[in-house]
Amino acid sequence: MHALGVVCVVCVLLCVVDLKPTVRKDRIHHEAELSRKPHADQHADQQSLQFDHEAFLGKEEAKTFDQLSPEESRDRLSKIVDRIDSDADGFITSDELKLWIKRVQKRYVYENVAKIWRDYDLNKDNAIAWEEYKQATYGYYLANPEEFADSSDQFSFKKMLPRDERRFKAADLNGDERAERDEFTAFLHPEEFEHMRDIVVLETLEDIDKNGDGYVDEDEYIADMFAHEDGGPEPDWVKTERDQFSDFRDLNKDGKMDVEEIRHWILPQDYDHAQAEARHLLYESDTDKDQMLTKEEILQNWNMFVGSQATNYGEDLTRNHDEL
Repeated sequence: MHALGVVCVVCVLLCVVDLKPTVRKDRIHHEAELSRKPHADQHADQQSLQFDHEAFLGKEEAKTFDQLSPEESRDRLSKIVDRIDSDADGFITSDELKLWIKRVQKRYVYENVAKIWRDYDLNKDNAIAWEEYKQATYGYYLANPEEFADSSDQFSFKKMLPRDERRFKAADLNGDERAERDEFTAFLHPEEFEHMRDIVVLETLEDIDKNGDGYVDEDEYIADMFAHEDGGPEPDWVKTERDQFSDFRDLNKDGKMDVEEIRHWILPQDYDHAQAEARHLLYESDTDKDQMLTKEEILQNWNMFVGSQATNYGEDLTRNHDEL
């Protein structure tokens, strides 16, 4: 779903309240597509592996595995395989992999909400009011606008404040301007909720549509995932994405994506992300092609399931985490 940009959060705000405006989730299916097709480009190969690691482990746990040696990664993976094998028959099926991936992704969402909830529910009334959220996130900016007068961050906050309010109101189903836990989860992770999908599509359009014409053309689509800074030739994966745009994104062939075409792109109907990823992992690792995986097959292909220092991502470890 790939690859969504992230709004920059100013250091001043982080120092004062350590909170930030909501940001887009990574474009939901873009990286999934990258991981399904061959690449001669090293960057694309790394994107594909990183997507697999995050799908199998969750984003935070994938960062933890990035810091481990290959030996430690395989050791932890061995223990995870035992948990995935729910019937303990020594084989991992596509369904068992799918259930594991769904569990991991759900855990990531609710752990993320729980961590942020503690920062925002300042009066501990088990709800977060819009004003409570606004003050915690934007209070310093609103109280000290002069400090942002000559900063590009002022534009970011001016843009994000009304956008957050719009998303908050969409998540607030009973309209009381207070988000209970489920409503706040929908606010932070709108892609997980059916009633928030219009917001996901609208925010995606706003993020990519740089000329403000209400559409996403091919150059805007490419610019969202690739910065052509050195003036050299485009990587093969970018050329492939241009073909994807003309063949599969621009459905009515008018040279641009409208709202419904964007919806079809990032929220395709009848697409089960967990099932697609499970089938991909099984296909790539099923050495004897019996449609099941043994622990040995998974460990032989360990770098597809988990990361380590050998993958050279080198992200900072953001938290201590026990084994899954």
